Order: sequence, then C-alpha cells, then structure tokens
Amino acid sequence: MFNFSFDKRIIYVILAIMILTTVVQYVTNPGALMGLLISIPGVLIAITFHEFAHAFAADRLGDDTARREGRLSLNPLDHLDPVGSLLLLFAGFGWGKPVHVNPRNYTRKMSMEKGEAIVSLAGPLMNFILAIIFVLIYCAIYKFAGISFITSTVGGIILLLISSTISINIGLGVFNLIPLPPLDGSKIIMPFLPYRAKSWFINNESIFYIIFVVIWITGLAGLIITPAINAISNGILNLGTAIFGL
Repeated sequence: MFNFSFDKRIIYVILAIMILTTVVQYVTNPGALMGLLISIPGVLIAITFHEFAHAFAADRLGDDTARREGRLSLNPLDHLDPVGSLLLLFAGFGWGKPVHVNPRNYTRKMSMEKGEAIVSLAGPLMNFILAIIFVLIYCAIYKFAGISFITSTVGGIILLLISSTISINIGLGVFNLIPLPPLDGSKIIMPFLPYRAKSWFINNESIFYIIFVVIWITGLAGLIITPAINAISNGILNLGTAIFGL
C-alpha cells in the first residue's frame, strides 16, 4: 500500500521549495505580494464551500459523520488544511481538510459507489457554481457601478478580489476532477468503469498515488488542467456578458 507519511514528506519538500521561490519573487517584485494577499479571500471561499458541499451531500444521503465532526459548517477554520491551502495560494491548486464519510450510512435507494460519486462531485460542482455567481457579480458591477467606481482604487481592488475568487474556484474544481487518488475525480468515475477496470483501479491505487505525485512535481498537472480551466473560464465569462449585455 502507498505510504502516506512518505507522500506527506514529499509534499512538505515541494511546498518548502515553492515558498522559497515565492519569497524571492516577492523581494524582486512587490506586486507579487499584493497578488498573494488578493488571492487569500478566494482561497478561503473556495476551500470552505468545497468541503462544506461534500459534507452537505453526505448528510443529505443519510451519513451524519461530517455533521458529528463539525464539518457541516461554513467556518473556514473547520475546513482548511495547512499544506493544501498554502499550495492553493502558491501553486494555484490544492485541497482542504478531507471530509470523513461512511458510505454504509447512505440511503439504500442507490449503491454506496454511486453515493460516493455524488458526494465527491458535490465539491467541484460547488466551486463551479461559485465561479458563476462571482462572474455575475463582476459583470453586474461593470454594468451598473459606473466608470468612476470601476476606475477608482476601491473599485479596482474589489474587481481584483472577485476575479481572483473566480479563478481559484475554477482551478480548484478542475484540479479535483482529475481521476487520480486522492482527488474527487477518482471516485466520480468509479460507477462508470467496467468491473475488471474497477477492480484493477482499486487494487493498484498506490500506483495512481505515485502518478499523482509525479505529475504534480513535474508540473504536468498544470498542463493537464489549464485547457479545461481556460475553456470553463471563457464559457462562464461568456454567460455573464450575455446575461448583462456587455
């Protein structure tokens, strides 16, 4: 089986390198620090609602594990994972504190496998819903706030905060749809796999953990998800501009 402690050590080394690189960037480019500060609200919103959605979906399906552990909450402190949150800030993708669920408690109207897929999908779906909401807010400001507000310092900061929140939610949602453990996508695809493929996937889960770490270290994760992020971003922005006639 995959040694999770080994995995965490690798993650900490990668995080340390990213932080050192970012610190150097801040020293040479003060604007980068402003970018980091602006992204913090987006990270808090994206992770909090993502994990809350997992907890809410599991609770609605009959499993009260998340409720008993205090995860059916919109308090960011209940959901933030230190490593995952920092990576979302520095690398553009990351994760929150995993929501514990017990599929055996799910309603018998569906299989445990389908229940797990629904609970897993709830997180990324929430991120995309939030991205749409913030795009609509962004477009509404452009439509109704007036040029004097948009060009003001306060208006500019607000628009930057909203834009960052949109990007982070889309990034977190797409990243978690990658069908590799421990990401949500690995459980979402399970009901659609043939029996033999499903058994092979489960029996070789440790290999997929290693693949996940490799594509993460090499930067392939960014190459994989960037086209999807751009497509979703353009689609949501086009929706917003169409609604408000911009």
